[in-house]
This record gives sequence, structure tokens and C-alpha cells, in this order.
Amino acid sequence: MIKQATVQEINSLLNGSGECQVIDVREFSEFDSERVAGAKVMPLSNFEKHAEEIDHTKPVFLMCRSGNRAAKAAERLAAKGFTDIHVIKGGMQAWAAADLPVVNGESKTWSLERQVRFTAGLLILTSVILGFTVSQYFFVVSGLFGVGLTFAGATDWCGMAMVLARMPWNKARGNTCCNAEVS
Repeated sequence: MIKQATVQEINSLLNGSGECQVIDVREFSEFDSERVAGAKVMPLSNFEKHAEEIDHTKPVFLMCRSGNRAAKAAERLAAKGFTDIHVIKGGMQAWAAADLPVVNGESKTWSLERQVRFTAGLLILTSVILGFTVSQYFFVVSGLFGVGLTFAGATDWCGMAMVLARMPWNKARGNTCCNAEVS
């Protein structure tokens, strides 16, 4: 069964003697820029490859930016037979809002969400400019990106984010294993 946990509960467990494992399912670039001390990175984009590395005997606490990706990872773990799964409500946003300790990294890479907004905006702007200057058919490209963004908002699945997550600047630097803690 998948349960919810607050950031205060997780902070207490991490500071106390509670045995737990915090798995951050954000992309490496997001994890590199800010994270909870003691969390392990296992991006949702290749979660299936490394999910068996998670210890079945300890409670699993899943974190992402807001809670959506963590909920998806929880469903995947439940399907694999994990029973003590917790989604951290509000993710890193709630953690930071509660003024809990955050490990800030050196990463200058934008969050995946920011990369998607920038890329979509740039492609739409480019197609509009080309529609006015080259051919009106380029306006169709803007419409297609609008459809894609609407679909992403309605389904919480974004193909552009999946592609951007695989770009070299979003890959781990020096990690051979997704479950490794970045220091």
C-alpha cells in the first residue's frame, strides 16, 4: 500500500534512528542542484533499470520536485511487490518551504520543467517568426506544440521532458550507478 508522508516526518526519521531510505526520482541535474542530505538519486526516466537496488526490508520514501513523479515511482514499486512505500507530499518544494536543510550543489543546469518551458517557447516563437517570414505552414508547427503542451498538462506525461532528460547535460557526472548518492 502506498502511503503519504510529510517533509517533517521524513526530517525526523533522517535525524533520528528511524531506518528509511529516501529515493529522489528527479533527474540528475535537479538532484545535483539541490537535494536532501542522505537521499539517493534514481531518476524516474530510467527507474526500471535500478529499482531492484532498493532494499525491500526498509521503508521507501520517494521524493521529487512536487510529488507527481514520486507517485508514479511508488506505483512501479508496488507492482514489483514493495509494501512499505511512502510518497513525500509536496516533494522538494514542500521541503524548501518548510525551511528544512537542503544540500546545494554546484550544478548550473536548469530544472527539467524550466528546460521544457524554454524549449517549447523557443520552438513556438521560431515557428511563428518563420510563419510570417518564410511560409504560413510554419504556423502549423506552433499549433502542434500547443496540442503537445495541452496533452502534457492533461495527462501529466510530457514527451519533450522525456527527450530532454536524456540529453548529455542532464546525465550524471561521475556516477556509474543511479542509486549512488551524489556528493
